[in-house]
Amino acid sequence: MHRYKNQLKTLLKLILTGLALYLVFRKIDTQQLFAILQTLHWPWLIPAVMLFVLSKVATAVRLNQYFKNIGLYLSEKLNFRLYLIGMFYNLFLPGGIGGDGYKVYLLHKEFKTPVKKLLQAALLDRLGGLVAIVFLLFALFLIVEVELDFLETSLWNVLMIVGLMLTIPCFWLGQKFLFRDFLPSFWSANAWSFAGQITQLICAWFILMALGIDEKILAYQLVFLLSSIVAVLPLTIGGVGARELVFVYAHQYAGIEETAAVAFSLIFFLITAGVSLVGAFVKVELKENGIN
Repeated sequence: MHRYKNQLKTLLKLILTGLALYLVFRKIDTQQLFAILQTLHWPWLIPAVMLFVLSKVATAVRLNQYFKNIGLYLSEKLNFRLYLIGMFYNLFLPGGIGGDGYKVYLLHKEFKTPVKKLLQAALLDRLGGLVAIVFLLFALFLIVEVELDFLETSLWNVLMIVGLMLTIPCFWLGQKFLFRDFLPSFWSANAWSFAGQITQLICAWFILMALGIDEKILAYQLVFLLSSIVAVLPLTIGGVGARELVFVYAHQYAGIEETAAVAFSLIFFLITAGVSLVGAFVKVELKENGIN
């Protein structure tokens, strides 16, 4: 029964992914897209890939901070290897237990760490990344001109400032009441969250340079952060199609070029897929190498 449920979930994701991509390619000029990709400045993608990997190193360290709070001491090397395997599971095996589920199963099996605590660590890891994105979005909405009437009012700016002021304190309160065991690493884990997200924004800048885009950089990054939130939702395979739809429908309000934005999103996905694929070749021996 569980197997059929997973198969149905995968099928639904494939259908939604296909539908989203259909809507994207129906809206853009595909010939222009291929022309843009053919004129790509490839050297810029080398630091983009390196920075993407560094962003994942930062978020892996964040997760390891939470592991330490529940008495699970993994070396950073092993933790990152597990993180890569989790990325592979999330992207290439979307109908299975998922990357977080695999890590919870493996760590509980080997170290007898309570499943509830491992699940809390995994959930808090996701929330930490989301909080960093939301905080940066508040900041960018104050800087970037978005052509929507209600976004050009003083009230909107006040709301963004209040959001900036309250995001971290609200997350701290939520963690205090719901994830008390992980409170000791609150500041260090959030520092790694911001390090990872800012590194991805720099990665995005290098991708834009590869595409020859040197204007409206912050606007592209604003939409990129919005698409990152949408991509987290388990609706499509690895966020494919969902990210591109955000760029397609947001371009007119952010003043960015539609087809170039989709090209940017596709390149970012290919980098994500390439790094995630490494996880298929990673092997771990927890009891031999795992404890500091």
